[in-house]
Amino acid sequence: MAIFLDRSHGGELMRLSLPVPLLRRSGRARTAVVLAAAAGLVAGAALVVHEVNSPAFGLEAAPRGDAPECARVAKDSPDGVGGQRRADVTLPGVAVWGDGTVVLRCGLRPPAATVDPCLTIDEVDWVWREARSRAGEKVLITYGRDPAVELTVSDRVGAIDEVLVELSHAVEPIRQKNKCVSVADVPPTVS
Repeated sequence: MAIFLDRSHGGELMRLSLPVPLLRRSGRARTAVVLAAAAGLVAGAALVVHEVNSPAFGLEAAPRGDAPECARVAKDSPDGVGGQRRADVTLPGVAVWGDGTVVLRCGLRPPAATVDPCLTIDEVDWVWREARSRAGEKVLITYGRDPAVELTVSDRVGAIDEVLVELSHAVEPIRQKNKCVSVADVPPTVS
């Protein structure tokens, strides 16, 4: 007896065969074995579906996501941002809202000095990572704080500035060592 499972993402068929001795058992024993196997498959499929539908699916914690500062940032992050409810995730230093509409990851290495746009929200400097942002989402990272906090915001969020205000309060306790400067703040070079 063989059971075929369709793996629609890969387009392959997976074959699960039950050993022949199971098929030679009495009707009740065979039925019990088949039902147990089917129940196991259903339970396994439910776990896979739950994991794939999780807002944290495909996310990884940052390398230093288990730092005490990151635990505090994740704990102090609000229950809702940008009109999205906070999802329940277990990755250290990670907070997610909606179906991944807003993702905060704490524990990254602070960015080096950059010419990328920087904005200050409630005394927290955020650098817009133009190279990492793509159609449909913006990626920002704190500047001058160690560990750094990365924020990915979907374009489905109408007011990214509100998200930054709400999350800057959670990030602000991480000590700031450097600040963004504008071109006007840089002294002219003497030739």
